[in-house]
Amino acid sequence: MIHVSFQGERGAYSEAAAKSFFNEQIETIPKTTFADVLESTSNDTTQNSVLPVENSIEGSVGESYDLLYSTSLNATGEIYHRIEHCLIGIGKIDEIDTVYSHPQALGQCRKFIEEHNMKTIPAYDTAGSVKMVKELNKSNCACIASKDAAKIYDMPIIQDNIANNLNNYTRFLILSKSNRSETGNDKTSIIFSIKHEPGSLFRIIENFHKNNVNLTKIESRPTKENTWEYNFYVDFEGHQNNGKISEMLDKIKKETLFMKILGSYPSAKLS
Repeated sequence: MIHVSFQGERGAYSEAAAKSFFNEQIETIPKTTFADVLESTSNDTTQNSVLPVENSIEGSVGESYDLLYSTSLNATGEIYHRIEHCLIGIGKIDEIDTVYSHPQALGQCRKFIEEHNMKTIPAYDTAGSVKMVKELNKSNCACIASKDAAKIYDMPIIQDNIANNLNNYTRFLILSKSNRSETGNDKTSIIFSIKHEPGSLFRIIENFHKNNVNLTKIESRPTKENTWEYNFYVDFEGHQNNGKISEMLDKIKKETLFMKILGSYPSAKLS
């Protein structure tokens, strides 16, 4: 049995993403924080971790990217999971004045919340907010989470499909101690930092152009060590073991102060 750690309570979107990614039977292990999720795999309590890294509406999950910098685990897979937010609670829509959920979910449903003049209270997890609202048992309080979470906690769905954009997906990375072999349809993720001098980033990006490698994402995050210095997180098509990609990465490394290969894994498609 494969054990997979995820952040949140039972019914969290991360748990659903894990179940969708692994075709075989798995045991999901809930953890309180993203750091706990990765730690459980690092210490062999679980074989895999599921980590949300970006959302199609709200953008990148900063905490996840910061943890990717420090973890020793490898990215071995990805999945785009459809997010379908519901307003959940015991009251009626015109009674609700306070809504709980994870900050990402609150942002993804901002228009609905503003239209109904609801006060928002951040929670550490979408499914966890259902548990909180059930315990509060107040008709003026509701939460935003999935249909699965509502079912698990036996709570009524007041309204479904409340996100700003119904084409709402979150990209999750699967991390483990292993590595994935080349499939021919792969993606590689790396992190690097560069010198503060003109053209330093251009010289790195130029390598992708010269090698005809498709750059699918570039994200900068503060280093947290020096003011206004950044780490760059890059995803591109290809596997690190491919000869052309390996040679390109060697050239890129020479232009950086620091480079880390997070891993190569099969590219996922929107379901």
